[in-house]
Amino acid sequence: MTDAPPRPTRSPRKIIVAIDGPAGAGKSTVARSLAWRFGLLNLETGAMYRAFALKALRANLPLDDSNALAGLASHTTIGLEAGEGDNRVLLDGDDVTGLIREPAVTEAASKVSVFPEIRAWMVRMQQLLGADGGVVMEGRDIGTVVFPNADVKIFLDAAAEVRGMRRFDQLGPRPCQQPEEVIRDLRARDERDRNRADSPLRPAADAVLLDSTHLTLEEVVQAAEAIVTARISSSGQDSIEQIDPFIAPLSRKA
Repeated sequence: MTDAPPRPTRSPRKIIVAIDGPAGAGKSTVARSLAWRFGLLNLETGAMYRAFALKALRANLPLDDSNALAGLASHTTIGLEAGEGDNRVLLDGDDVTGLIREPAVTEAASKVSVFPEIRAWMVRMQQLLGADGGVVMEGRDIGTVVFPNADVKIFLDAAAEVRGMRRFDQLGPRPCQQPEEVIRDLRARDERDRNRADSPLRPAADAVLLDSTHLTLEEVVQAAEAIVTARISSSGQDSIEQIDPFIAPLSRKA
C-alpha cells in the first residue's frame, strides 16, 4: 500500500490594510505610499463613491432621493485599475479619473454615501475587489464594515482646521473661495459622516489611531509604514491604542 500523496498546502491569504478617517486626513496619500512600500494594490474606495456621485449629478438626480439613487446604482459599474500614481477610475467603462476630484463631486459623494442602500451596494463591490487580499483600502468604514477582519487597521485623523487647510492647498486658488469656507464645509461633512445611521465614521476597536495634526506628510507616511511593519510581525491588540508614531511601533516585540 502506497502512502497517500501529501495534502496540498493552501497559500496564506495576502494581507489587507484598512485605513479609515475623516475627509482631508491624508488617507489617499498614505494608502498610495503603503501600496508602493509593501507591494499592495491600492483600492481607493472614496473614488468609487465619487464616481457614482458624478453619475448622479450627470443624471440630475436629487441627492436626497434614496430610491432614485438605488435605481441608478442597479445599472452602474465602477472599476479601479492600478496606475503608477492614482488609480484609473472607470465609470461604466469610461475613464473619469480627472473628473471625480472636482469639489462639487466630492460634496455630492458625501451626500449619496449616507444612504444604506448605496453603502450596501458599494460594500459588496469593495469586498469583491479585495477578497484575495494583497490590498490597501481607504475610506470611512473599511475596518468596521467592509473588512472587519483586516490584518492592519489604521484610523488617520487630524484637527479640522489642519485638514481644511490641507484641502484648500490641494484644491489650489479658486475664485470666491476662502480657507474658512473649506474648513466649514469639511466640518459639515464630518458631522454627516459621524452621525449617519448606517456605518458611521468611527475607529474600529482594534485600530491604531494616528493623529497627523502636527506631523509632516513624510512623517505620517513613516508612521503608517511602521504600524504595518509592527502589525505584520506581532499579534494584534485587543483595543484601540493611541501611539507615538515613531516609538511604539518600532519598540513592539516581534
